[in-house]
Parts: sequence; structure tokens; C-alpha cells
Amino acid sequence: MRADVIAIGDELTTGQRLDTNSQWLSAELGLLGIPVGFHTTAGDTIEAGVEAFRAAAGRSDVVIATGGLGPTADDLTRDVLAMLAGVPLEMSAEALVAVESRFARRGVPMPESNRRQALFPRGARIIPNPDGTAPGIDMDLPVGGGRTCRIVTLPGVPAEMRTMWHGTVAPALLAMQPDAGVILHRRIKCFGAGESAIEAMLPDLIRRGRDPLVGITAHEATITLRITARGRDERECLAKMAPTEETIRGCLGSLAYGTDDDEVEDAVLRAVAAADRTLATVEIGTEGRVAALLARAQAGMAERAFAGGTVMVAARGTTAPTETVDALAARARAAAMASGAAAAAAVGLAVGAARPGPEGRTAVDIALADAAGGERIEHLLGGGPALAPARAAKTAVDLVRRRLAARVP
Repeated sequence: MRADVIAIGDELTTGQRLDTNSQWLSAELGLLGIPVGFHTTAGDTIEAGVEAFRAAAGRSDVVIATGGLGPTADDLTRDVLAMLAGVPLEMSAEALVAVESRFARRGVPMPESNRRQALFPRGARIIPNPDGTAPGIDMDLPVGGGRTCRIVTLPGVPAEMRTMWHGTVAPALLAMQPDAGVILHRRIKCFGAGESAIEAMLPDLIRRGRDPLVGITAHEATITLRITARGRDERECLAKMAPTEETIRGCLGSLAYGTDDDEVEDAVLRAVAAADRTLATVEIGTEGRVAALLARAQAGMAERAFAGGTVMVAARGTTAPTETVDALAARARAAAMASGAAAAAAVGLAVGAARPGPEGRTAVDIALADAAGGERIEHLLGGGPALAPARAAKTAVDLVRRRLAARVP
């Protein structure tokens, strides 16, 4: 099987919005063993839509499209598909009830224009949308020579699209393949090294055609290794994945901090709580990113292990704080003690203001203080203005996790 991916919308063709849906769908199709040959972005016109779908259907077995399923006049995907198939649009009573119920639950009247979202090309199948008013369309389009192409169209809203993909589309595409079974994913979360460095540490794990497949992605300096196994059942998939996960953990050591939905802040506060410690922070010129990171940890973690943070502003026109970062760490430790933590259990973490670093780079000092003493590191900001603050905040909190882990017998 081979697939095309189409993204529809003037906001994409004009550059007003980045097309992240196609990237995500291509990765998901790859995990199903379906390679993607082309990405196409089409504007909100009948002509552009017909051209895009006709070309894609002519060369692929499956076409996955997002966008153009809303209630407004420029949402034309359903019209394009009906025109290509040479069939009329028909009102689906089932889909109309689903759309109307969304408005009824919110206690607001449904605009007449939303009835359009219950129109389907004759013979098409409905893809339920549990999170929105736009159901998806699933249809088989004859393309000549006795061949058909399966076309799936989903809303452009990423959260809705992903729910519909996992709930309906992926299982349907999996069932189309001769060796249908189940696919299982496991994500190993890593922090403390870059994407290329982590890949270099893994012995030939990240390559096409491997079973199980290992993919690598980066987001705000967190590296995710996604293990994907395919088998007859979940038990077979888990058996395939176990040796690969063991190899990853053996190669990466403490760089691997968690699995699946774990974030760095979850691992840090879990380690703090497991050690019966309480953490407090002080930061300068960071706009409170460290405290914000810890405060959004998984339910219960912040309440149990985070005593709160103090956010300070560097003096105008300078990059240096009025106190040393070590003094700030001691202040943070005192704050943890003031919140009720015993002296032996209080941990203070401080992040200094940006300052000139080596080789013309910008640096921040990160210091930690507890009953056993202190530790200080120099962190060089990198990754550009968008990534550097997030990376610095994660580096600061991860220092706590590493220090506690190093003390475990």
C-alpha cells in the first residue's frame, strides 16, 4: 500500500499557518507500514481540491486529507469528493443528529450553516468526531482500470483529527493489510543530550525496516524514542519491544528519565518525593519558567514535593544578579524549610540571570543546595530564542533528578 497526504486551506497555502497535520499523519502512516509518496497543500477552491485529489488518487491506494469540513462557504472538501465520484451530496440523518447534539449539550441553537456538515457523497462512510461538529468522510473512489482509492478526510483541528485517527481510521487501514494484527507503541523519554548525540549512542536501532521500529523526535530539548511493534496480539508486540527497550536504557543510562507521557518535571518531582525531600526555587530573568515547569507536573506531584518558587528581575541594564547564584540556592533551600520541610529534606534550586559565557555565547548559572552541600553548573544557552529558555529551565530541574539519582545506593 502507498499513501498520499493532502492539507486543505488558504491559511496553509498563504503561509499564515504551518501544516503540522501532514507531518503527524505521515509519521502515523509509517508506523502502520504505509509509505507516503507525496504531500500536497491545496487552497479553498473547487478547482484546487479536484486537482489535488485526482492526482493523489491516481498514484496511491490511500489518500488522507485534513481540512475543508467546516460549515462555511469555503469548506468545500465534501463538494470536491462528490464531484470526483460523480455522485450527489446527501443528508445523513445519523450525522445530523450528532451535529445537533453538540449544540444541544452546550445549550445554544445550531446555525443553519452547520447542517452542511451532515452532507456526504452518496455511498460514503461517516467517521465519527467525538470532539467536534465536523464528522469525517471515508469513501472508495474508482480511478480506472478496475482500481479504487480509499479516501479519508478529517477535520483540520489537530486534536479532533488525532482522536478520529486513533479511534477509527488507523484500525480501518490496518485491517486492509493482509497481515492484519495489532500495533503497539512505547515511548522512552530522554533529556540531557541532543537528538543526533542520542542517535549516535544507539547501535543501529534507528533505521528503516527494523522490527520493532524505533523513531526519534525532539520537542523543546526533550528527545522521544518511540518503539513500535507489530504482531498478532499485544503479548507478541511486548515480547518484541522488551529487548529494544533494554538496549536503549543500557546505552542511555540516566538520560532516559521516563516513558510515554512523562515529562522532565514529572520525573524530577517523583524523585524528590521518593527521597522524602521538598524542593523550592529562585530564578532571575527567566520569567518564572522553572517554577511554571514544576507547577504543571502530573497531578499530585507538585503539591507533594514543590514548595514554590521566587521569581526575581535582573537589575535594568545589567545581566548580573545582586546575589550570587549560590546564595540564591541557599535562599531557595531556606524557603523549602520555611514551608515545613526538615533541614535534611530541604532542597534549593537557583537559576541566575543571563551573562556572557565562553566563546561569545550567553550562559546562565544553575546551583543546587541541600544538607549535603551544593552543586553548580554553567549552562550555555542554545537553540535560538524560542528553545533556549525552555531548555535552560529543563536543565535546571533535571540537575535535581541527577543529583538524587547519584545518591541512590
